[in-house]
Amino acid sequence: MKSMLISLLLLASAFGHQALAQDHYFTKSGAISFNAEGALDDVEEIRAKTNTATCVIDASTGQMEWALLMKSFQFKNALMQEHFNENYVESSKFPKASFKGMIENPEAIKWEKDGTYPITVNGKLTLHGVTKDISAKGVITVAKGAITATSDFVVLVGDYDIEIPSLVGNKVSKDVKVNVSTSLSKLVK
Repeated sequence: MKSMLISLLLLASAFGHQALAQDHYFTKSGAISFNAEGALDDVEEIRAKTNTATCVIDASTGQMEWALLMKSFQFKNALMQEHFNENYVESSKFPKASFKGMIENPEAIKWEKDGTYPITVNGKLTLHGVTKDISAKGVITVAKGAITATSDFVVLVGDYDIEIPSLVGNKVSKDVKVNVSTSLSKLVK
């Protein structure tokens, strides 16, 4: 809980005093999942999900920031979760991942009008202590005042210095499929 509060404060401070303005949307329960199943993995699912990612979007500028604790990812297999945290992403050394970016065309989104708005987001993803440029397509949906944001993209583990031992090289994909899906609420003064 303390870590989540710190993440929220960091995200809010990143947007300065404007963070409480009416044109900002927020969540602390963003769902992020990934699938890292390799070509020869037909026995075990190498998938995980978290529902504790934080996000702030400035609707007027398109600025977007995400943060999540790596240990928040839950696997079906406890041993797989342990290996993920200790051997792959080294969660004790690199406890969080973050994304800072911009929606390319924020004025095209009518935050107060029902609709489905395709977006492209460009920014920097920090994972495993490495920061790389990334671009992802997604959708902002407004329905009866409810805002949702979704995106699917691929992360190349080699780009983030995450090593996959040759022993499991055919079971764990080097191209990890990531799905983001979250509801956002207006920040209110």
